[in-house]
Amino acid sequence: MNILILNMASPNSSKTDRYRFRSASNADGEAVRTLVFTALREFGIEPDCAVTDADIFDIRSHYSDRGGIFDLMFDSSITTHPIVGTVGLFPMEHSRKTVELRKMYLAKEARGQGLGRRLLDRAIAEARRMQFSRMELETSVVLKDAIRMYEKYGFVKCDRVAHATRCELIMGMDL
Repeated sequence: MNILILNMASPNSSKTDRYRFRSASNADGEAVRTLVFTALREFGIEPDCAVTDADIFDIRSHYSDRGGIFDLMFDSSITTHPIVGTVGLFPMEHSRKTVELRKMYLAKEARGQGLGRRLLDRAIAEARRMQFSRMELETSVVLKDAIRMYEKYGFVKCDRVAHATRCELIMGMDL
């Protein structure tokens, strides 16, 4: 199932005009799951609906009810399935000052345009606004472009065990 068809913006349209953010709700769950699961499968990773991906079956209780956020990036130039990216901030139970970056994914058609940096910039700004002092993430080593981006932002390898079975790398940075 395709969830999005991107129309190319007119030459006068900028990325700032075209791509916007809004908070996700449980009503967005199906579109979020489709985007995330499609992206995972593109990299040979099977979704784990029972554990690792259970959070996107009840976004509200896993994010906003816990003091976190789950945002959607959407393309305002299209009306049918405009969601092109997702990003969540999940407060860590072991530390009130640490937030986990979760579910940062872009639709294939939206990659290579600097939108991953916009998602990460948004997440970092929100984490700081929410007064977190540290951000951590778990990722798979097959997501090489994402790892390079995280490293450019200052994330370094952490010495702890990942909660998600599909993740071999834990990274973190002080905010």
